[in-house]
Amino acid sequence: MPTGRSRLAKLRPMAFSRATAAAVVALVVLLPHLVVAVVLDVGGGVAARPCHSASVDGDAGCLSWRVMVEANNARGWRTVPAACVAYVRGYMTRGQYGRDLSSVMDQVAAYVDTVEADGDGLDAWILDIDDTCLSNLLYYEAKQFGAYDPSAFKTWASKGACPGIPAVLELFVTLQAKGFKVFLLSGRDEETLATCTSENLESEGFLGYERLIMRSPEYRGQSSSVFKSAMRKRLVEEEGYRIRGNVGDQWSDLQGDYVGDRVFKIPNPMYYVP
Repeated sequence: MPTGRSRLAKLRPMAFSRATAAAVVALVVLLPHLVVAVVLDVGGGVAARPCHSASVDGDAGCLSWRVMVEANNARGWRTVPAACVAYVRGYMTRGQYGRDLSSVMDQVAAYVDTVEADGDGLDAWILDIDDTCLSNLLYYEAKQFGAYDPSAFKTWASKGACPGIPAVLELFVTLQAKGFKVFLLSGRDEETLATCTSENLESEGFLGYERLIMRSPEYRGQSSSVFKSAMRKRLVEEEGYRIRGNVGDQWSDLQGDYVGDRVFKIPNPMYYVP
């Protein structure tokens, strides 16, 4: 019959094996989240220095930041965080932006199917221009999504080379076919950019809109929200239009007075306009 000492001796290897197995399991779990940097010390030895994986947690953090932007919880930011520039570029160019835009436009189309324009010609839709009708992705990507530069943007916009956004053009054509009056409302400066903007819109297929409304000198220096609210108020109170829908990429396009029966936010993590 084995003694207590011999039984203990038999149990020790088993305990060691279980501890080893637990350590191995823990190491396997941690490996995806650790990067081991091997460096030579002064004496020629080798030391292992664990570093947290920035790529995994960075993308997760940038995803959270983008959600806050789209939910209008992140306000007043001037540039894309440096750690998120690559993430935003990937989001905008590798398919996810297009999928998100398509989802938004599906919702717009479903709503459009439920509304009809009256015969008096006063049912209207408001569409923003920059990154709603026309894309500025090439401009912002070239400048690494940095802070808004009025002079540089004016130079870019004056070229009249902004590509149209096909999904919004399709909506534009549908609204016209249903008898709605479509107003294009932009914070661009009217005196310097009106001609090139209208030509750019025409070249990209935005034809026959009711009116192009841009920022006049009296509204320079005011926020986009204040300016666009004033323009919508004028359309409703002075001209009698009923705004049935409003589409823009900034929350400032969709807030304030007379925003419309429904508003639709197009994704844009590239910049913020108050």
